[in-house]
Amino acid sequence: MAKRDAPARPTIIDVARAAGVSPATVSNAINNRRYVEARTKKRVTAVAQRLGYTPNVHARRLRSTGIGTIGLFSSMPFAISGRRSRLGFLMEIAATAAVSALERGYALLLVPSAGTGLPPFDDLTIDAAIVVEPSADDPYLTHLRKRGIPLVTIGRQAASAPGVASIDIRSGETADLLLDHLRSASAKRIALMVGTSLRNSYVETEAAYAAFAAAHGMELVIVRVDESGGEDAAYVATQRLVDDYPKIDGLLALVDTFATGALRAVTERGIAVPGKLRLATRYDGHRARESVPAITAVDLHLDAVAEQAVTLLLDRMQTGHTSAQVVAAPPPVLIPRGSTITRR
Repeated sequence: MAKRDAPARPTIIDVARAAGVSPATVSNAINNRRYVEARTKKRVTAVAQRLGYTPNVHARRLRSTGIGTIGLFSSMPFAISGRRSRLGFLMEIAATAAVSALERGYALLLVPSAGTGLPPFDDLTIDAAIVVEPSADDPYLTHLRKRGIPLVTIGRQAASAPGVASIDIRSGETADLLLDHLRSASAKRIALMVGTSLRNSYVETEAAYAAFAAAHGMELVIVRVDESGGEDAAYVATQRLVDDYPKIDGLLALVDTFATGALRAVTERGIAVPGKLRLATRYDGHRARESVPAITAVDLHLDAVAEQAVTLLLDRMQTGHTSAQVVAAPPPVLIPRGSTITRR
């Protein structure tokens, strides 16, 4: 006789559907996190008992300890995430994620970037994790998965990662938006500068750039910069770029740190921005806004992205959902600035 598969454990969604309420109401009724009307709470409890619903082990431990901890990880080197960028991409996510998590009874722990000389985090006690733009072989992602810690990534994976949920920050769409803008600003020979790591934002951007170049009969000029070199590495790479390709009139430097290094290099060479070269970057942070000229960038809605990441993570912890899942971030919005707009 064939062995029958064990019946699937009821999830919070099953309870919500049977009780005619939302999953959030079920969570509040069972966990006593927020007020639920007495009759509704009684109905939810009865349905949960009838279905045999029990919260997963992580949820049980969180209730017993009073507050859970979510770790926020990024493998982006300090040369990119530090200095003027310190209050940028990662911290913008962290600020909103911390508030969103705290409202749900969780504390957010910001883990320093790899390579800072700090001891390994094996002994960190965390209940879940958010990993920001991991690379294909990201050490944090690998370690967290081995430990069986529930996690969500901000940015899709460049390589397959079974069971990993992510917020899709629309990297290909963002690249199309910036490239189209550079061309509309009269740039006809556009180069692309990305990092050497296999982050999905780089992979999607290169694919979008290749399609754009093919569509417009444009030569592919891709400059890959070691992230650990930060602005100075981009500065040197841009000097080589303008020597090797003197007719380049547009540059998409995907990382804002690279963009400021590029701007410094071309300015020293006497190449006017935007007169001779149009420059754009992805993240609308301090570097883009404070440069002279200010650099055209994109609003990635990182506050909404952080909220989505926390919500997705906690929903998966409550429901026991372990299969791959992708949630799309809001569409990117272009912010044109002086680095691409010529005043008349």
